[in-house]
Amino acid sequence: MEPELVVPTMEAIRRWSGVSVPNAAARLGLADHAVLIAELAALRGSMVFEDEPSSFEAALRACREPGA
Repeated sequence: MEPELVVPTMEAIRRWSGVSVPNAAARLGLADHAVLIAELAALRGSMVFEDEPSSFEAALRACREPGA
């Protein structure tokens, strides 16, 4: 069974771009978006900005030439 998201997304694509979903593979790809959205929603609130410099910035500082 297809997620509820598929048909409205197909219609939105058709209205915005004038392109219809070309085949069953494209329709299955849209169905995969429902899973992706659910996975991203599960991460909500668990990711935050670091309070300290990023590891890349820390690595740059560690490799800085003396006196620079």
